[in-house]
Amino acid sequence: MPVTELMLKPEPLTKEAFMPFGDVIEAENRDYFMINNGSTRRYHKLATTQVDEGSGVIINIFQATPLSYPLHIMMLERHPKGSQAFMPLLGNDYLVVVAPPGEAPDPGSIRAFHAKGSQGVNYHLGVWHHPVLALTPNDQFLVVDREGAGNNCDEFFFSEQTRVILAPNF
Repeated sequence: MPVTELMLKPEPLTKEAFMPFGDVIEAENRDYFMINNGSTRRYHKLATTQVDEGSGVIINIFQATPLSYPLHIMMLERHPKGSQAFMPLLGNDYLVVVAPPGEAPDPGSIRAFHAKGSQGVNYHLGVWHHPVLALTPNDQFLVVDREGAGNNCDEFFFSEQTRVILAPNF
């Protein structure tokens, strides 16, 4: 059986490009209003947490190590019971790989993004994505996630005939 190879080149992370997969969490070019007697800008409701009934929302810190590139993407995961948000804490750029919701990720619809260290992402419920892709050793991310009964992480492993390669331009 022939091998299908797909090369992913990360594109800049923008609100418009990422909209089918979730929210971009950033202050740049966003509306705000002043609070705290005029000393603070509030960039309100940049993302919305999604959880199923009976679940809660928790906040975590993930510490991640870079992988080697080009990277053979062998699996994607999704969270069917809640959204998952990542916000870089140390201001370092990172990569994002996503595919639209569905029973299984379609290799032809996978997209890669280069996120600036000032941008977070909120994966909507059911969106396929690669686990965190740090570019800096010991990078840290604030993660807003679902807590509750039931499995909230499905993993999909691509067959040996499907090779998805993430090849950043750096």
